[in-house]
Amino acid sequence: MSLAVAAVTAIVAGSVAVVSSTLVPPARAAAGCQVDYQANQWSGGFTANIRVTAGNTPVDGWTVTWTYGGDQRITNSWNAQVSQSGAAVTARNVAWNGSLPAGGSTEFGVQGSYAASSAAPTGFTLNGEPCNGAEPTTPPTTAPPTTRPPTTPPTTAPPTVTPPPTTPPTTPPPSGCGAAVLCDGFENQTGATPSGDWSVSYPDCSGSGTASIDTSVAHQGSRSVRINGAVGYCNHVFVGSTRSLGGLGTVRYARLWVRHTTALPTSHVTFLAMRDAADGNRDLRMGGQNGALQWNRASDDATLPEQSPSGVALSAPLPVNRWTCLEFMVDGAQGRLSTWVDGTAVVGLTADGTPTHDVDGQWYNRTNWRPDLTDLRLGWESYGEGADTLWFDDVALGSSRIGC
Repeated sequence: MSLAVAAVTAIVAGSVAVVSSTLVPPARAAAGCQVDYQANQWSGGFTANIRVTAGNTPVDGWTVTWTYGGDQRITNSWNAQVSQSGAAVTARNVAWNGSLPAGGSTEFGVQGSYAASSAAPTGFTLNGEPCNGAEPTTPPTTAPPTTRPPTTPPTTAPPTVTPPPTTPPTTPPPSGCGAAVLCDGFENQTGATPSGDWSVSYPDCSGSGTASIDTSVAHQGSRSVRINGAVGYCNHVFVGSTRSLGGLGTVRYARLWVRHTTALPTSHVTFLAMRDAADGNRDLRMGGQNGALQWNRASDDATLPEQSPSGVALSAPLPVNRWTCLEFMVDGAQGRLSTWVDGTAVVGLTADGTPTHDVDGQWYNRTNWRPDLTDLRLGWESYGEGADTLWFDDVALGSSRIGC
């Protein structure tokens, strides 16, 4: 009989029951837990998204383990505290994602490298219990209590509690471009160089970085913008919209599909820039640093998230060799910013108006940040290391969320 039933029995009988601490079951995962490991790999490196799902009872604090089949070594992680010893990996929840309702899920990710083999991992466990249908290796060490259940059930059923969703509920954005001011898949481009609604620029100085229309790689249709991003400050290259964006107002939503070939480097790089008329026409920039996505303000070099290990772990890498849907919102009236990758909000790329250590504490050192964005440019800036080849497609800007 469970402890909950024992307590109900005592109440019905009008007596007081004293339950020995030896009857409390050890913390363990419920039967039916699942760990879904989805890897995206390239020669010598990989990222993986891991989805952990509780079984038929809630989990308050989780530890997931697995064993790599090759020589993979994890170099970065987000939304979990991850350690590795040999081929064995241990991932523990962080503060905000440790509680899972029965059947509830959460996700975290890792980035790493390998030399000879990237064989799939095996032996997934949740709080020491095998998952994905594997049988327990040892039976429970604590026998269930022998107290018999009451002969008459209680007349009042215990209240049912609906578990909270694992992510905040949101209204799905519309498909396509909706009422976007700008919606372009580059299908009207007829030459090898972007023209018409788009123009190429080389900030600071012209080097070996190039921009072109690619007819061999596209998210949809037959065309995309290709950026060959080279290393070094003088190799900056961007393709900017020539359309008037004045109709967007103070709140700007963007959606674009991006594909690139090289993992984001340790040093700072930029692949998207918007001129801020409220900040001396200096750029609000999106790119990467320490292997993960980040926002950067050119005027004071503030970053979102902060570049502490905990801050970087709240962001995510930009997946390589596949199309990724990137969305963001900038609210110029409130000084707020949100970011989504493949439809999922990224905690570390959110400035919500209240300074939070490791996230937007540095961002809000400027208390009056109220951006007035006037353009959109896609390309590549490298400030120390990091060459990359990128493609952009299906770009949209509007005053409400557009969606993937």
